Amino acid sequence: MSQECSSNDALQNPNDETAAQKFQELAEAYEVIVDPESREAYDNFGSDGPGGMGGMGGMDPDDIFAELFGGMRFGPGGPMPGGPGGRKRGPRKGESSTIPYDVTLEDLYNGKEAHFNIEKGVVCGVCKGFGGRPNTKPKPCSKCEGKGITVIQRSVGRGQVGLSQVICPDCSGEGMKFKDKDRCKKCKGEKTVKEKKRVDIYIEKGMTDKQKIVLHGEGDQEPDVEPGDLIFILNQEKHPNFERAGSDLMTSVHITLSEALLGFSRILITHLDGRGIHVDSEQGRILKTGDAIVVRGEGMPTHKHPDQKGDLYVRFEVDMPSDDWLRGLDVKACALGASLDPSGLILIDTRVLQSLEQLLPPKKPDVSPRPEVVDEVEYEKADIEDFGANDENSDHWTDDDGSDEDGPNMECRQQ
Repeated sequence: MSQECSSNDALQNPNDETAAQKFQELAEAYEVIVDPESREAYDNFGSDGPGGMGGMGGMDPDDIFAELFGGMRFGPGGPMPGGPGGRKRGPRKGESSTIPYDVTLEDLYNGKEAHFNIEKGVVCGVCKGFGGRPNTKPKPCSKCEGKGITVIQRSVGRGQVGLSQVICPDCSGEGMKFKDKDRCKKCKGEKTVKEKKRVDIYIEKGMTDKQKIVLHGEGDQEPDVEPGDLIFILNQEKHPNFERAGSDLMTSVHITLSEALLGFSRILITHLDGRGIHVDSEQGRILKTGDAIVVRGEGMPTHKHPDQKGDLYVRFEVDMPSDDWLRGLDVKACALGASLDPSGLILIDTRVLQSLEQLLPPKKPDVSPRPEVVDEVEYEKADIEDFGANDENSDHWTDDDGSDEDGPNMECRQQ
């Protein structure tokens, strides 16, 4: 596109010496880049070597194209991205590979080490990434004539056909190929081979859904290319009992009508680490469905600071007695005396409480099997709207690799 613009400038402005000079430099640079022998001569001897490129004023062909194509540079495979102001310095980095990994809320609470067997591309150890046998040279690809790109027709709708440039499928955009008899016997000219490798990752306490664990340099290898990264993306499975919002946890607990009216003292929850959470409710405070309490410091660990935890919200569901219980109830036994104290608590005589407890459905027992460790906790009355108030709802990485782009998925098998 830029080449066409430069030639038009030269034709439309024949007296413009600047435009004419630019066109001449562009033409010479293009010939150097697309012809493998000229490019090799320039790389070895510079502009004064065979081929005579002194007309370019000592400029690098890549620098000319970088200026005209907005930072693009050219190689045997056609246009390649480069840095601002000219050619890209140092080896380019290969694509990163991503692997989704399902984890439970228990994994994220307690931490977990996981082991995987992956299959990745590595540089061929026989030809060292050359692709051919010793003392052989690749030849220009016959399909793309050494350019690394081919032109194909694409339908653009309404019976119209357009032309598009694509990477040559025969040489994978390199522009050069080995003859069948000259290819490396191990990699078949591909320069890389597949190799199985074990990798380990550690899911740290407090990690979040969609968080990424980056293993730098563990992606597929290519010759003269810095290996990309291997990125594991955590997918938190839905938990049957707990809901998470940031560092807070919420769970629902079913209590009987007797417990709602008269209170309870039992293990309400088996936590994500197997501990029992024992709660003594406040007698005289009636609980209704939807009421909640909060236990401070019993939520999720904070990532990188596992000793700091969020809060645990407990929402109560009152199980009402069945019709059978109501039909068998002696109505006269309900004539119980009660009064209210200034704080609103219901005051009932102990003997009356015992009688009422006998009338109501029984309270629930502790969870079974009983956890080996049981913590008796303090609690506060809670507003369920506060659940997850500190959730930043952001995408986290275990470390910063300087990029937020994910690469193609890689197949792996967990051990």
